[in-house]
Amino acid sequence: MIDAHAYECCDLCPRHCRVDRTAGKTGFCRMPAWPEAARAALHMWEEPCISGSRGSGAVFFSGCALRCVYCQNYQIAAGEIGRRVSPERLTEIFLELQDKGAANINLDTATQFLPDIVPSLREAKERGLSIPILYNSSGYETVETVMALGDLVDVWLPDFKYMEAELAARFSGAPDYPQTAAVAIEKMINLAGACTYDQDGYIQKGVIIRHLVLPGHTRNSIAVLDELSRRFGVGCCVSIMSQYTPVRECGKATELNRSLTDREYEKVLDHALALGFTEGFFQEGGVAKESFIPAFDYSGIV
Repeated sequence: MIDAHAYECCDLCPRHCRVDRTAGKTGFCRMPAWPEAARAALHMWEEPCISGSRGSGAVFFSGCALRCVYCQNYQIAAGEIGRRVSPERLTEIFLELQDKGAANINLDTATQFLPDIVPSLREAKERGLSIPILYNSSGYETVETVMALGDLVDVWLPDFKYMEAELAARFSGAPDYPQTAAVAIEKMINLAGACTYDQDGYIQKGVIIRHLVLPGHTRNSIAVLDELSRRFGVGCCVSIMSQYTPVRECGKATELNRSLTDREYEKVLDHALALGFTEGFFQEGGVAKESFIPAFDYSGIV
């Protein structure tokens, strides 16, 4: 169960910081005991079955339990951008996005604020929110948190970033990522079942597992696909992304200070096809650019 008391000894993510956020202390995510967000708007750059022509009603929350050095949304992940949002306003935001025609409500990196998001969602549903709820996550989640969301979330959109613990430690400070994410995603699949779509092709339930191919690390990507195939079977839905964009935070990870090459991406796609994956998405050229990153200008927040 997730309620307001969860902030008092925060155990919402696998970091298990157990700090009292209500007393002004912060853990790894650096976030206070109330929601902060940087944007709430129709988002057109998710997978076609999520955004389509209507757009996904994306709410970009501040802070993150992972803070990867290559994060495209590093400004909000690090808490540099964010405005306080009351639970009442959050409920209104969900309903406003539905009124704008959103195909779904897309909770982007929301784990650190679930004690407020959960009741806001329930209130919105009581007031007529009927579109699917999508949980957009790094994949770095606890089973307990996933289970607590089971009756609210319709579509899970987790990353599976690493199978190499050394990379997870170096780029995200989380050497336990491979096993932690695999177990969390398995629980998501058990809760949601197979992907289902409406007559217009928009996803209604299910799990889409995302993987961003990193420059210089196709071996890790191939290992991720092997693990997905082994653990979940080649019928699971995967989204293999080439949109990697170098950002200022890459620092000493010099191999990340360049774009992904076509050859690297095609190598990973070829492996997915060789394994026999039957459902998923891939990206064509031209997506690795700054314009792909949304403007975190508080649109839709106030």
